[in-house]
Amino acid sequence: MTHTCKGLEEWPRLNGTEVPAAARTVLRVLEAAGLEAWLVGGWVRDALRGAPCHDVDLCCSGTWEQSERALEGAGIRVIESGIKFGGITAVVGEEHIEVTTYRLDGFYRDGRHPESVQYASHVEDDLARRDFTVNAMAWHPERGLLDLYGGADDLQQGVIRAVGEPRRRFEEDALRMLRAVRFACRLNFTIEPKTAEALAACAPLLDAIARERVGIELDGILATGRAGDALLRYPEVMCAAIPELAACRGFEQHSRYHAFDVYDHTAHVLAEAGSVALRGEDAAPCAPSAALMWAALLHDIGKPGTFTLDQDGNGHFYGHPERGCAMAKRIMHRLALPADLVRDACLLIRFHDRPLRPRRTDLLHMLNLLSRGGADAPRLVELLFDLKRADTLGKAPSCFYYVQDIEAMRLQTRELVAAGEAYDNRTLALGGRDIIASGVAPGPRVGELLTSALDAVMDGKATNDTASLLAYLGLG
Repeated sequence: MTHTCKGLEEWPRLNGTEVPAAARTVLRVLEAAGLEAWLVGGWVRDALRGAPCHDVDLCCSGTWEQSERALEGAGIRVIESGIKFGGITAVVGEEHIEVTTYRLDGFYRDGRHPESVQYASHVEDDLARRDFTVNAMAWHPERGLLDLYGGADDLQQGVIRAVGEPRRRFEEDALRMLRAVRFACRLNFTIEPKTAEALAACAPLLDAIARERVGIELDGILATGRAGDALLRYPEVMCAAIPELAACRGFEQHSRYHAFDVYDHTAHVLAEAGSVALRGEDAAPCAPSAALMWAALLHDIGKPGTFTLDQDGNGHFYGHPERGCAMAKRIMHRLALPADLVRDACLLIRFHDRPLRPRRTDLLHMLNLLSRGGADAPRLVELLFDLKRADTLGKAPSCFYYVQDIEAMRLQTRELVAAGEAYDNRTLALGGRDIIASGVAPGPRVGELLTSALDAVMDGKATNDTASLLAYLGLG
């Protein structure tokens, strides 16, 4: 049966959201060729929420070859992006529109991908294979909304619910468990009780998922700023994703400075870190830094392995930042996270518990430590103060006073950076060429003299200008 669509200028909107022109063009071409097509997935979900919509996906009654012929016949470039699963990408100007044939998935032997794909005749069959009700809706400008599983109601109620039997959905594709948590965090929804029960029961299935895929989903959860909720509400899944977290659950700290065990403390720190926004009256809220959120998640991961109890019954975790830094590096590499992100998060973990006083020398030396490995120290020190603040607010109320000291040090550090104070060789007004020009032979001695000059500036024993530093080194 041939389906026709109205002209571009006549299209209705979904909940006030206009369909992008590129998607309208693709849908019109497909239906002009005698195929049936619908808008599906995230665009429909977000339009119904009244939220900004981005990528548009279509599903179509034709095979990918039929869709490709129709689109190319209309002069639209096609990328064969996922033909194994019936998918292609239509390129209209700068826009990419995913077009996937109606399909039924075969048995998921690896817990991630169907062994076979069978083309389906009806859009209803395609929607039945999808993960969650809020993602299992289709919309057409003439036929309206097709919602077989109550996805619109679940959007209204703020619920993430699996399509059909939850355990079956997770046994088919274990990564859906982390997707459920990510959607719940991103939308600030709760997971429906039966779906949540299946999450806990099926969590061990995550072991079969490629670690880089787990890393991508975890990064998405952290980016929502609500990962603290994820730790508290769905601990089985989070501990399956990062097994080292399991040792933190119920691990009492035996300290008057802490009101929670290590795991719950981590959740509270994540919640505080996730609420961090740009400071200043004219600053708009922003997404939390990935380095900050990963550091908040893993900052105390080394505590269970460093715990000691003194004769008075007080718990201590000597060396936990160093151990945590090493563990975090292994975890993040295992999850195939970017090298710069690993470096920055591990620096924050390494120094999150180091005592710091609002003194010029202390703050410059911290900037120096954070500049290691080419890191952007002024940016990282802001994140370090954010982490210290979150860590403080995740402890016992008697510690909250320290937040004022942290903010005072933040302002003082900004002033030092703005004034051009030296904290590494890049900010020092003296270079190796200056020392060699003064008569020192090239070699290790040049580096030693530069280190002495930098220490002198940070300790207030010399001013940061070339002539003064050469004179301090006895080379002027």
